[in-house]
Amino acid sequence: MNKYSFTEKKDTRSGFGAGLMLAAKELPQVVALAADLTGSVKMDAFAKAYPDRFFQVGIAEANMIGIAAGLAVAGKIPFTGTFAEFSTGRVYDQIRQSVAYSHANVKIYAPHAGLSVGEDGATHQALEDMGMMRMMPGMAVVHPCDYNQAVQATVAVAKYAGPVYLRCGRPTVPNFTPADRTFEIGKGYVLQEGSDITIIAIGHLVWPALEAAEALQQKGIQAEVIDMATLKPLDTACVLASVKKTGCVLTCEEHQINGGLGDAVANFLVRNYPVPMEMLGVDDRFGQSGKPQELLDLYGLNTEGIVKKAEALLARKK
Repeated sequence: MNKYSFTEKKDTRSGFGAGLMLAAKELPQVVALAADLTGSVKMDAFAKAYPDRFFQVGIAEANMIGIAAGLAVAGKIPFTGTFAEFSTGRVYDQIRQSVAYSHANVKIYAPHAGLSVGEDGATHQALEDMGMMRMMPGMAVVHPCDYNQAVQATVAVAKYAGPVYLRCGRPTVPNFTPADRTFEIGKGYVLQEGSDITIIAIGHLVWPALEAAEALQQKGIQAEVIDMATLKPLDTACVLASVKKTGCVLTCEEHQINGGLGDAVANFLVRNYPVPMEMLGVDDRFGQSGKPQELLDLYGLNTEGIVKKAEALLARKK
């Protein structure tokens, strides 16, 4: 049975906002930059509490990355904030040249990612962002699954030496991880142990993965569930230990299959321990306008979709 439960739903972007306040209190070097979306990216409390450490750059995302790189060179710990699509696609060249190439200590915070942006539609639904950032040499990629984890992840990102892409979401989701669990960049969290199949999920699909494991258990299938909150550096030791036990793996992400979690896990396993594998994600399609849950259901990124993929994988394993 699923040992986790939740009493409330909260958005991970608000978890970032709370985490930023904690990080700022502990680290006076922390500064924040927003591209005309202060409230939406939950930097408003920081801007009010630390007006001398907050920079509103307007609708000038490329300039924001350049300013952040300069602040990092000056010893600050800058967090940039705008929607995930604008945090990556619009400023890819600036991130590559000014942040990644220089290994600048810039934290690229990107909420409103994935299909669950909802009614804003395909132009705003970043589904390629983690892949783009994962390919950047030296760039860490973090994607928390709930509010509590987002709080702790933000503090960890602030203390991490080097550039980080921190992805968060817009809608409220079950808040179920321990509020006091220290977040470790590069660590996968085994939420449930099992012997028949490994399910590795990230972000908003971690809770559905736990629900799917419970549904599979009712069918006599023991699923191991891993919350891979850091896409890069990938916790390869965690992946290897699990698949050696179960013999197969299913990855789940609110992102294109190409370039995301599935790609990262497959890249490692094909060279080290090949096993039957399936990937649940968006398969070479753009998003569309709709209510968040309706879109996730339409694209099969839900509990039922995970169960269906798991059963197909187990049939291949046999």
